Amino acid sequence: MNHQFYTFKPLNIGRVVIWGLYALVMLIAPLLLTSSLSHTMLSQMGILIIVCLSYNILLGQGGMLSFGQAVYSGLGAFVAIHALNLVSNGKLPIPVSLLPIVGGFTGLFFAAVFGSVTVKKSGTPFAMITLGIVELIAAMALMFPSFFGGEAGVSGNRVAGGASLGITFGPQIELYYLIALYTFICTGLMFAFTRTPLGRMLNAVRDNPERVEFVGYDTQRVRYIAFMISGFFAGIGGGLSALNFEIVTYENVSGARSAIVLLFTFLGGATFFFGAIIGGILSVLAFVLFSELTKAWLLYLGLLFLFMVMYAPGGFASLIMMNVRVAAFGFLRRLWVGYLALFVTGMLALIGAGAMIEMIYHWQLNAAVSAELQFLGLTLNVNSVNVWVGAVFVMLTGIALFECVRRQFKLDWDAIQVDIEREIKRREALT
Repeated sequence: MNHQFYTFKPLNIGRVVIWGLYALVMLIAPLLLTSSLSHTMLSQMGILIIVCLSYNILLGQGGMLSFGQAVYSGLGAFVAIHALNLVSNGKLPIPVSLLPIVGGFTGLFFAAVFGSVTVKKSGTPFAMITLGIVELIAAMALMFPSFFGGEAGVSGNRVAGGASLGITFGPQIELYYLIALYTFICTGLMFAFTRTPLGRMLNAVRDNPERVEFVGYDTQRVRYIAFMISGFFAGIGGGLSALNFEIVTYENVSGARSAIVLLFTFLGGATFFFGAIIGGILSVLAFVLFSELTKAWLLYLGLLFLFMVMYAPGGFASLIMMNVRVAAFGFLRRLWVGYLALFVTGMLALIGAGAMIEMIYHWQLNAAVSAELQFLGLTLNVNSVNVWVGAVFVMLTGIALFECVRRQFKLDWDAIQVDIEREIKRREALT
């Protein structure tokens, strides 16, 4: 008689703590930030986290640069809002809380349809096909108003179908907790996917597709399955967006929406799972908060993207992980002076550049009303030559000092990396 023995890996306490903190933050965030604006922003963060994570399956895990993620989140949102209206009219007997699943299966369906064509190519042709699809769907959104609602879009009312356990999803905080629940579950499922054999094979397809084909796997099929999974979760995000805003327009399926997802997933760090979470949070902060502070926020965003591409192509997540590695070996205290100097000189350059940008915008848009503007508590006169010279001087001084500090910091950083490698070899020798 054969006996089978099963062994289980020991419990990963660190992972349990991280996921526990993740859930705890989502639970207590609306209790600490009690304003209506805060609840709305938190809800949007949850939605964008799901959409960015779904896109990260393509870009980060599979190396597929797609310009069409808005197709699946947007179509999921449209079908979800129509389903919501059917629920309101008593024609669809499902609870409102399950409508994001409707959006998810919509995203899955269209990902299966479009993906059957898209994944036949890789690299640049793949990216161009996805761009063509998103432009096609965006054009159709204005051509077929019976489904897409034309320029006005399709609206609905999420307070439908009666209350369940006293929950109507009318108050924003009730909807927030629904979004938080979906965000946590979807984050967990997508993280679990990265640990499956299929997820690991997707990484292999990204890194070396020729070798994957050599050992007998169909790279096109792997990409196709990942494409459908990505579409499913993007559709869930779209369904949640339909409930949150109670309106879906053609902008939801536009190329601009896809570009936003791509941009912030990259800024967050596409090569790391949690980088997409950072990207989702940054996107809401940029569009809701930063856009209210300055009219030049898109210019600042473009400069940030350029800076990250040049100096940190791995996004904010890569910066965090590099410093975690340094801290793990006890060398982080050797860098705090350098970080402080980088921050001070960087802020000096940013203040000078920011003053120039704000004056240019004010000069172009509001100079006829007033020649003065407020910037960081200072009154700047766009007609004063001294103000312009001072802004240029501060910016150039900051840039020059930043570059000097950066070079010294790089020397210190490289020396620490050598010490870390030496420490690793020493520990290996002891074992």
